[in-house]
Amino acid sequence: MIVLIVAFDQITKHLCVTYLKGRSAVTFIPKVVQFNYAENTGMAFSLFSGARWLFIALTVIVCALALWYMFSNRSGSLWEYWSIGVIVAGGIGNLIDRALHAYVIDFIEPTFINFAIFNIADSAVTLGATSLVICLLSDLFTKKDKENA
Repeated sequence: MIVLIVAFDQITKHLCVTYLKGRSAVTFIPKVVQFNYAENTGMAFSLFSGARWLFIALTVIVCALALWYMFSNRSGSLWEYWSIGVIVAGGIGNLIDRALHAYVIDFIEPTFINFAIFNIADSAVTLGATSLVICLLSDLFTKKDKENA
């Protein structure tokens, strides 16, 4: 799963560079989303722009710890395992960009709201983190229900 998400992220970024770089935005779904090439040297919403080596170091450390956790059979459930894997895939996707280009290639731009341009790796991190929080909360409430029974 990690390999597939990273591959999809990198393929879409390659297509973005090939077909969008230096060109105007392309509407995908009118008034909802367009594809627009952007280079982000920071993190979400371009925060901390220019801290490339800090982002690379943090990403390597977090991904290594997450992979160690996953493969040391500490995951409490398949849901938790999947969530962490999706986060790692997103981290690796953006890590590749930072290592190769010194920036992350973004291209998905919502047009129905004023929001940051993002990519598949960003989506993976966000979805994986959201899933992990829901998983951990579910486990917490399930344990409380069992204790109260």
